Amino acid sequence: MRAEALKGHLDGLLLAALEDGPRHGYAVKEALRDATDGKLDLPTGTVYPALHRLEQAGLISGSWVVVAGRRRRTYELTEDGRRSLKGARDNWQEFAAVVSTALRGAPWPATS
Repeated sequence: MRAEALKGHLDGLLLAALEDGPRHGYAVKEALRDATDGKLDLPTGTVYPALHRLEQAGLISGSWVVVAGRRRRTYELTEDGRRSLKGARDNWQEFAAVVSTALRGAPWPATS
């Protein structure tokens, strides 16, 4: 899938990947890839800056943990993040319905 197709939807996708609980950055990337059968395999250079931006916006919170001797930043949704995810889902449903209607190829209503 082309990266241009994700414009405006990346934040919602990342928030959705955190809905089930805390994940470190690479696990967020893996969750999106796995949920889409590999069709959405975002570059780390896209994921990490977006996670930092979401954290600065207060939509996710991050904390450092040590796993197998390595420090990892783990992220989880805040209440604001949950509200934002709901809004992103609502917006996506509306957008997808409009685009589907337009691409269906039905004739436009006649004008009088």
